[in-house]
Order: sequence, then structure tokens, then C-alpha cells
Amino acid sequence: MPYTPDLDRLLTPGARFADEHATYVMEVHPLGDVVLPTGRVVGCDPVACPEDEPFTVGVAPGRYPARAWVAVVRGEDTEADRRVAALELVVHDEPAVRWEMALVGDQDVSALKSDGWFGYGVDTGIGTLADPTALAALETWDEGAVTDVFVADEPAGGPVPGHVSAVLDEATGANVVTVWSGWGDGCYGTWIGRAADGRVTSFVTDFMVVPGPA
Repeated sequence: MPYTPDLDRLLTPGARFADEHATYVMEVHPLGDVVLPTGRVVGCDPVACPEDEPFTVGVAPGRYPARAWVAVVRGEDTEADRRVAALELVVHDEPAVRWEMALVGDQDVSALKSDGWFGYGVDTGIGTLADPTALAALETWDEGAVTDVFVADEPAGGPVPGHVSAVLDEATGANVVTVWSGWGDGCYGTWIGRAADGRVTSFVTDFMVVPGPA
């Protein structure tokens, strides 16, 4: 079956994961609201690929809270590192009873090989969940301005690596909220949580930081 992260466990403050190298303890940090003027959601590296397509599932236009799920990497009882394990866009703040892979275009989950997934490519080490309106505005920026705002040579201080929030379309308030994408560049899938009545509860990008089950 396709790759499916254990999101119910990953999105639990204090959840602990371990491998032969370290222990990973989950923290949750609010990132402020993401403004979606169209209700469409794009998962992407906003510096490398702001033109990526939105997911086929959207929500009502509005403001939605974003959360970073940070794995505190501990070795020998000391904090050795911290990495963003997941980026969540909260639509309805209630538990999801099921998860589905977020798709774009004509992607078909049944076409995936065992443990495969559809995701977006990251080439500059950051990820976002944003409205196409904000990303279209970002495409008009020159390279230097984009780099100055979204790309850092050194880790910024604070509990969430790579956290940047910037309003890109003044008319609508559409913004981009970024985090560092786990261990860096790669291809990262997003999952959509649904309540028992089928309503979307959240979009969650898994940056594949914590170890899976033994």
C-alpha cells in the first residue's frame, strides 16, 4: 500500500520516537494564520516552485491557523537538534478519523507502488501550505528579495527552524508561512484529515523526520 505516516501519533505533543541514534520528542508551535482568499491550498517550496498546482481538495476562503510540529532531537539527555517534522494547516480543530493523500491534477493513488507517495519537491530547504494568490504575487519578486526574506544561511533563533511569515498580496492579505523542511531537500507528501462527517479538518505535510515503527 502507499506510504502512510502515523499522523495521529506524530501530531501529539510529547509523543516520543526513537532509533539507534537519538530520541525524538514532539512539540507543537502556533505559526499564526494563513490567509486563503480562494480556499485553494498549494503545498510547495515557495522559493523554488511557487507555480505548483493547488490540491484537488479545497476549503472555504478564510483564515486558518498553521502549526509546526517540531521534533526535539535528544541524545544522552540533552537537546542536540530540532527539526520540523510536520506543517499543519488547521481547518476544523477536531481529531481526524481518517487521512487521505493530497493530490494535484490527475494523480491517482492506485497507480503508486508499494510505499510510494505523491508529494512536492523541495530544493531550498523550506516548505509551505499557501493560497495560489500569495504564490502568484511571490513570482513577481526579484531573486534577491525572495532570498532576503525566505532563505537564511544560518538557523534563525526560536523554537521553529525556518519560520517566516510574510504578506505577499496586500489586496487580499494572502501570505506565506514557511518552515524548514525536516532534514532538508526532498519530496514530501501532504495528507488531508477528515472528520466523521467528511469535513476537512487539516492539511498536514510530513517531512519524514521521525523514525517509523520498528
